[in-house]
Amino acid sequence: MPDYDIKDIALAPSGTQKINWVRDHMPILRGLEERYRDLPKEKKPLNGIRVSLCIHLEAKTAYLSLVLRHAGAEVSVAGSNVLSTQDDVCAGLVAAGISVFSVHGESGEDYEKHLENCLELKPHIVIDDGGDLVSLLHTKRKDLSEFVIGGCEETTTGIIRLKAMEAEGVLSFPMMAVNDAKCKHLFDNRYGTGQSVWDSIMRNTNLIIASKVCVVAGYGWCGKGVSMRAAALGGSVIVTEIDPVKAIEARMDGFSVMPMADAAPLGDIFVSVTGCRDVITLEHMKEMKDGALLANAGHFDVEVDVATLSAAAETHYEARKNIEAFVLSGGKRINILAEGRLVNIAAADGHPAEIMDMSFAVQFYSALYLKENHDTLGNRVVNVPNEIDDVIAREWLAANGIEVDTLTDVQEAYLNSWKI
Repeated sequence: MPDYDIKDIALAPSGTQKINWVRDHMPILRGLEERYRDLPKEKKPLNGIRVSLCIHLEAKTAYLSLVLRHAGAEVSVAGSNVLSTQDDVCAGLVAAGISVFSVHGESGEDYEKHLENCLELKPHIVIDDGGDLVSLLHTKRKDLSEFVIGGCEETTTGIIRLKAMEAEGVLSFPMMAVNDAKCKHLFDNRYGTGQSVWDSIMRNTNLIIASKVCVVAGYGWCGKGVSMRAAALGGSVIVTEIDPVKAIEARMDGFSVMPMADAAPLGDIFVSVTGCRDVITLEHMKEMKDGALLANAGHFDVEVDVATLSAAAETHYEARKNIEAFVLSGGKRINILAEGRLVNIAAADGHPAEIMDMSFAVQFYSALYLKENHDTLGNRVVNVPNEIDDVIAREWLAANGIEVDTLTDVQEAYLNSWKI
């Protein structure tokens, strides 16, 4: 058995069942597994490479970890969110031979300890979700950064942090901007977040979306997906934004646009999808309807100011599993889903398997790209090459039995000529 620190290895059969289910529905990763699984060790593309992952630890991530190992990598994994870790999946992954360090609901102290455990592998490549591994490698565990040839970042929030590090000249290895790849943000952020957020809200509240006013903070790709799915479910959508161009786009997509202060008294359900802090404050909550539902689908648990709400509330109680009701003076109740953490992964199963198949294929191919090109990339945030997106898109189409047209030689020449 590998090194590990999980809740209970006896949970492995349930976790293995979950991993097997997503494997059946992730044809791109399954094709990569089948391509590399039976090759001699020396011919595997990641032979000799150590990979540490800090990412939401559930079945789809587990399968990515196994595919990396089938390609020759030595792998260690830690969860990126204390509520998204699924203990049975951790056990199933350990039973399959992967080092795992995570327990659902663990303390902040144990969370950081497990990140360090994950990094003790002395990784060559890190796969991060929000930048916590990279942050440790540039602060408390600088001693381990000498082994790192590069990494991959999954999220918008993480890339914002990385670009800040690059601008300050402190980033010490190249990081692939996986979130910005077309086969990630166009599908994962839009269709994945759009579906999984409302799946979580509906299963945890057992309430209808039709007829309700849904306030979506942020109209990036995630906000677009959340708004689109809310409207499809019959909700009336209000978008709040700071970007004037995105505000125009939201309005032309058919949604109302206004500041959060104006939307607060109107909304029934609020979803923050910004990656920023203090998007929904106590002052906003004081203006909301009794029983308003608040959820975060951006990243860290600071988008909805739960800490200030908790301090101001006269009392609070568990209204339902994954829903905490805070009672303000006068009796108004504000319901917070999933402690203000990522509602779709902390209180549900995250994005659909078919969506994460593309996102994790970008992670896989980016790791291969780092292995082959890290010496030429520099210590900066690196865009995923278009060729990787093209390969993944074609593999997805093939897996789904879809064909597309091909340019003729005459058309190719026409498109590459400036002459009429």
